[in-house]
Amino acid sequence: MGKSTVSSMFREEGVPVWDADATVYELYGRGGAAVPLVGAAFPGVVQDGAINRAALSAQVLGNEAAMKQLESLVHPLVSRSRLDFLDTVRSRGLPLAVLDIPLLFETGGPGPRRHGTDAVAVVSAEPEQQRARVLSRPGMSEEKLAAILGRQVPDAEKRRLADFVIDTSTSLEATRAEVAELVRRLSAREGV
Repeated sequence: MGKSTVSSMFREEGVPVWDADATVYELYGRGGAAVPLVGAAFPGVVQDGAINRAALSAQVLGNEAAMKQLESLVHPLVSRSRLDFLDTVRSRGLPLAVLDIPLLFETGGPGPRRHGTDAVAVVSAEPEQQRARVLSRPGMSEEKLAAILGRQVPDAEKRRLADFVIDTSTSLEATRAEVAELVRRLSAREGV
């Protein structure tokens, strides 16, 4: 969708960004808090003191019970990191922060405000662009993409639920301008 590019654009605008994926990578890395928990639950996934994501993926993709078990171990650690980030942003008196959460609608509970957000922006692109971008990633296959999409809220539904949609089907310059305008609008809102 261009989510990482848009997150970088928010950072360029001076907005602190918390990245759920980066947090999971840190938790799965050597010495990460998730390593002993996930290693105990899924034998053979720890290599050189870190979680081997390919080995873990092989055990959980397509296995709903295993995926739920993994989420029950990792989500509380991710949540703690997110809350610590927000505490830091508040203590600095900053008007705006971005939570980059790829599975916001899938993991945030009921209602329009997930994970305590004041507003939700969805990064989206045309379906053909989405597919081409994802399939160009290392280690991605049609089968893996199908399994991932099967666990996600459809893009049209995300767009419907969002307060703002950032369309990355356009040029980088147009997307950058859209992000800058959104930062301006949100920074000016009371209580956001």
